Amino acid sequence: MRAMNATATLLCRETTSSKGESVGVNAEKVLVIACGALAREIGAIVDANGLNHMELTCLPAIWHNRPEKIAPGVRALIRENRERYKKIAVAYAECGTQGELDKVCAEEGVERIAGPHCYSFYWGNDAFAARAEDDIDAFFLTDFLARQFESFVIEPLGLDRHPELRDMYFGNYNRLVFLAQTEDAELEAKAREAAKTLGLRFEKRVTGMGDLPGFLAAVS
Repeated sequence: MRAMNATATLLCRETTSSKGESVGVNAEKVLVIACGALAREIGAIVDANGLNHMELTCLPAIWHNRPEKIAPGVRALIRENRERYKKIAVAYAECGTQGELDKVCAEEGVERIAGPHCYSFYWGNDAFAARAEDDIDAFFLTDFLARQFESFVIEPLGLDRHPELRDMYFGNYNRLVFLAQTEDAELEAKAREAAKTLGLRFEKRVTGMGDLPGFLAAVS
């Protein structure tokens, strides 16, 4: 995920944390280890708030389909970069790691953004939790997932090859809720088309960046 709107001081690349591929060498800077799905949004927040001392490295967004990779990947990047930065922070929610990511963060002494998943912290964790029962029938998309719907939803589930499986996967949902980080007509059109593809009613909520700016400010 190389393309993003960010200052030159914000470096984001998806990495599998191969030795010798660390990001930057600057003891005055903060390194944010993030999910690749957040790269564009973090870049926008950094630009808007002048957080030029932050650098960003991203693990592959597709690891959400293999959450067992997330905690070990984060730990490897922390250990690879610990001596290179004043502080390291983790821009991952719990993301299905079954407590393993929190264990890594506690053992390595780093802070991660609160929340079970990005849908929650984009809406605001308290607000998302308050709506949990009302939204039990909702399938969520973010800006990133609206852009990458085919490669992150349709193809991994095999629906491009076996569309007849759609109702098996999505039969318990009634709505596709588009949690929009930005007002973007093209993305909204993509989200509406995704709802149509899945046979779900479309709903849009403009969340902005939710709890993410506050987290980045706090760890800066």
